[in-house]
Amino acid sequence: QVQLVESGGGLVQAGGSLRLSCAASGRSIRSYAMGWFRQAPGKEREFAAAISYGGAQRSYADPVKGRFTISRDNAKNTVYLQMNSLKSEDTATYYCAQCQDAVRFCGLGQDEYGYWGQGTQVTVSS
Repeated sequence: QVQLVESGGGLVQAGGSLRLSCAASGRSIRSYAMGWFRQAPGKEREFAAAISYGGAQRSYADPVKGRFTISRDNAKNTVYLQMNSLKSEDTATYYCAQCQDAVRFCGLGQDEYGYWGQGTQVTVSS
């Protein structure tokens, strides 16, 4: 059984930075694309970023492009989301997800992902 555990969330002032981590267990993430999604209070969960299994391909939602960077360390079975220049509108619960199918790149479609973490809260104060 795959388990994904997010960490690194917290309270930060606008303009600050946070680095989220997603540690996987139960199966190596080496062959799977990974993604980060977020859900703000009262809103639908939305795509934030995705990375291919080898790390060569990355995709970002327009609101985070240029400020967030997704990366992965397959040896540590961990995916990261570096968030810089944070804004109040980035306040949300952030979820890590693993693509259902090996090798294939999963993008913004939530139904492409088979495993999800419990989420970590990010609050940006203005």
